[in-house]
Amino acid sequence: MARGKILWQVPLGTTRDQAPLPSGIKLGMPNTGGPLLLENGLVFIGAALDNYLRAFDLDNGEELWRGRLPAGGQATPMTYQAGGRQSIVIAAGGHGNMGSTRGDYLVAFALGEL
Repeated sequence: MARGKILWQVPLGTTRDQAPLPSGIKLGMPNTGGPLLLENGLVFIGAALDNYLRAFDLDNGEELWRGRLPAGGQATPMTYQAGGRQSIVIAAGGHGNMGSTRGDYLVAFALGEL
């Protein structure tokens, strides 16, 4: 931030859950919700209109992992630790005004499973 330089940018989201045919074209979609940055350099975000939570490498923006959600994850992920294991959790409820898949879920992924 001190240099005012953008390190990386990636299109966030695909057309998978918005188009009539679930083709999954990776062109970026409108999004709402913020990222979660972990000490190990992983950036988690689920804000796009498709039903995925994603993990990116902080250094280069490479998508390292993508987990399918049962509804839209237009929320900011959170983290917690229980029993010595760290997990990422996101509310997957969709967004009525944005047209994403509606639901009533709280989904957790253990970091060892990613």
